[in-house]
Amino acid sequence: MKILLIDPPFYRFIGYYNRYFPLGLAYLAAILRKEGHEVLIYDADCNVNPSKMDFARLEDSYPLYLDSVKDDNHPIWQEMRERLRDFNPDMVGISVWTTFAASAFKLASICKQYDKSLPVVMGGPHISIKYEEVLKICPDVDFLVRGEGEETLLELAKAIDKRWKEKNAHFNDIKGISYIRNGETAHNPPREFVKDLDSVLSPARDLLLNKDSYNSEDMGLLMTSRGCPYNCSYCATSIWERKTRYRSIDNVIEEIKLIMDKYGTRQFTFKDDSFTVNKKRVLGLCDRLIKENIKINWDCNTRVNLIDEEILKKMKQAGCNSIKVGIETGSEKILRLMNKKITFDQCRKAAKLFRKVGIHWTGYFMMGLPSETKEDIYLTLKFMMELKPDYASFSVYEPFPGTELFEIGIEKGLVQNERTLEDFCNISPKYYYVKDINRRVDTMDNKEFEELEFEIKKAFHKYNKGFTRLLSRARSRSKLYLYEPKILWDDLRKFWGWV
Repeated sequence: MKILLIDPPFYRFIGYYNRYFPLGLAYLAAILRKEGHEVLIYDADCNVNPSKMDFARLEDSYPLYLDSVKDDNHPIWQEMRERLRDFNPDMVGISVWTTFAASAFKLASICKQYDKSLPVVMGGPHISIKYEEVLKICPDVDFLVRGEGEETLLELAKAIDKRWKEKNAHFNDIKGISYIRNGETAHNPPREFVKDLDSVLSPARDLLLNKDSYNSEDMGLLMTSRGCPYNCSYCATSIWERKTRYRSIDNVIEEIKLIMDKYGTRQFTFKDDSFTVNKKRVLGLCDRLIKENIKINWDCNTRVNLIDEEILKKMKQAGCNSIKVGIETGSEKILRLMNKKITFDQCRKAAKLFRKVGIHWTGYFMMGLPSETKEDIYLTLKFMMELKPDYASFSVYEPFPGTELFEIGIEKGLVQNERTLEDFCNISPKYYYVKDINRRVDTMDNKEFEELEFEIKKAFHKYNKGFTRLLSRARSRSKLYLYEPKILWDDLRKFWGWV
């Protein structure tokens, strides 16, 4: 079959930078191709002419996004129709994240307008949690893939190829899918997680449409593990059942070498939820990079309670030039609510270690959680100023399905448990599951909250524009600039979009 895998447009509509390629779709494409299918990955959100980079102000552009979704004649939707005509797929797969849901539903509609008999499949984080809701509100989707998609989508594609045009075709033998059967929603039993991640094929980056739109750094996105053992109340990683599975070091090194040879990549991103959960494994990977003289730089996400001086020194020696950690708040009360299982002393210790070892670090912070007061939010700003991260990322909390805070929000009357198709197309994504947009939090009125949000965002932006922090960022990437000057130009464009 000819299978078109699509990452819906979002950042493109509003002119924002959108780094990397759709990693999940590339994994799916690899296994589908191995079984003989002709596959194309269409990253409809790949933005070749972005102009904005200040993600703290992303929400300001949400009205433009919604207007674009509803505009049938928008150039991006016209492009979508052209891709369908050019490739003429036998099946379409669409990835769905909560924030981009309206765009994904619109894509499904366009696919059915092109050919009402074309099978449309959806998967991704939003689908894995809100599959019942999606089947009710999106009439243009035929199948939903829950959880890990490689084996499920492969079996589904095979079944569609053989049974789709049969009058009484059944799909009840495929684990991990949801669909409409005899007018009722049907949810087949879940599929077990892949036990041996080395058996999963490397992402098929070569199947990306318009590969020249990505630079070498974009192609350096990879995951060395899946899952997270922690259970932060704002995060939906609970779908992985708090288990972490690992690829072997040999398998990771093989992919790194492949990407270096094929795309000239020297800056990689390890997109694991918490890269240093297994200290012994990380030290082993670093030793291999050093022993084999694999001269790359890389960044990762981790937690302040999962680092020490030994591991940071080894990571830096192996090429790590940037680490991102979640600090989130300066309030003890809110930290307990988040269930992060970290302490402020661990945050302080981590900040000192990053500076001592000399690794650029980003701290993530947020505001707007249930029960959070104005005083709590000011404590967060104060704590950020105390820690002095090289970059301070700031966001406003959005209630996502599948999280503990989502359920708390329902109890407090702040969160709407279900939404309609009309809701997704007319409500700003930041309010998708907010019950009353004039009551975003339960401790202050909306006007006071918005004024405080503006004040805190302005303070973070001013902090990040400090000369020493800009210099730290440039230094962390200096080797990359020497190797590939084009990346320096790209970074300068991003900087201009940010300021």
